[in-house]
Amino acid sequence: MTHHDVIIIGAGAAGLMCAATAGYRGRDVLVLDNAKQAGKKILISGGGRCNFTNQKVEPHNFLCGNSHFVKSALARYRSSDFIELVERHGIEYHERDHGQLFCNDSAKEIVSMLMTECEWASAQIQLRTEIVLVTKNDAGQFEVITSNGDFSCESLVIATGGLSMPKLGASPYGYKLAEQFGLSVLPTQAGLVPFTWHTEQKTRFEPLSGIAVPTTITAQDGTQFSEALLFTHRGLSGPAILQISNYWQAGQSISINLLPNESAKDKIELALANNPKQSLRNTISQWLPKRLVEALFEAVLLDKALNQLGHGEREQIAQDLNQWSIVMNGTEGYRTAEVTLGGVDTNELSSKTMEAKNVAGLYFIGEVIDVSGWLGGFNFQWAWSSGVAAGMAV
Repeated sequence: MTHHDVIIIGAGAAGLMCAATAGYRGRDVLVLDNAKQAGKKILISGGGRCNFTNQKVEPHNFLCGNSHFVKSALARYRSSDFIELVERHGIEYHERDHGQLFCNDSAKEIVSMLMTECEWASAQIQLRTEIVLVTKNDAGQFEVITSNGDFSCESLVIATGGLSMPKLGASPYGYKLAEQFGLSVLPTQAGLVPFTWHTEQKTRFEPLSGIAVPTTITAQDGTQFSEALLFTHRGLSGPAILQISNYWQAGQSISINLLPNESAKDKIELALANNPKQSLRNTISQWLPKRLVEALFEAVLLDKALNQLGHGEREQIAQDLNQWSIVMNGTEGYRTAEVTLGGVDTNELSSKTMEAKNVAGLYFIGEVIDVSGWLGGFNFQWAWSSGVAAGMAV
């Protein structure tokens, strides 16, 4: 059995960051992963350009059962620290809406940077290795039996990610290991994920596939996001929908404002004063795509001139535009989800080191923990920050 100071299971964003950090401290580090390639999720992220962090990262950008848990790690390794690392490696990047940072060229540059850092820090990475069994011996060391050799270590770091994107090899392994060592795991569900239509909605809205409009979307708990909404043949997507999905439970409605920052009532009253004989269809089609207008309202109503609409009808039309309430069928699930909500209970971990409070030497980092960030580079920042937190402690 080969001994290492630290073994990290998972060669993704958090695992590689942790490996380099620990290696630079002089620790003998081995990273194990079943995949053929390290950082697979990084490679496909951000449309292949990797939204690697955000200019402004705050604790409120994260969902966690314990809202204070993320503060320590985020404060000790900030987005500016990661940006500095990216610049040091000569990677060119650009900023998009809401402070999101992307590589100019390719996400491969981020993976290459992390692999280079691991190499410089003398951290070994062993891929195509299946974990068969993990135990803790009487001496307090962890023993890791794999398809490709048996190892022991003082510190074991679990960086196996969540359940999102199973085609990239996502598995519940990290949760099972946590439970094996007596840690509680909170229920998981798909996050940052598109919604799907009910059958009758599909018939009505499927023809709108490809239409995108700016919106403000509000969940039942009052959480709100102002971003683009995209109609797909399966349901609703786009940044606004992905964001709100983290705050949505099955059966709940969402409220969609199709004219954000504008009063539909005022716009209709103004149009009525200026063009009383204009049809409702032609009026609203100046503000929204005509196909969307025709799917939202009955043809009988749209054919009416503005001066033929009663006060109550105008009020209802305004409400449908500013507060369109809809109950979706469900989500597309883990297949297209960008993150997993839930996971290893943060109350079981030290917020400073990510070590399990009741199992000395066992650490959990990244997506396997009950920490999920908003869309926009926040989940990668959590991977970097939690990876560094554990890497400084192991």
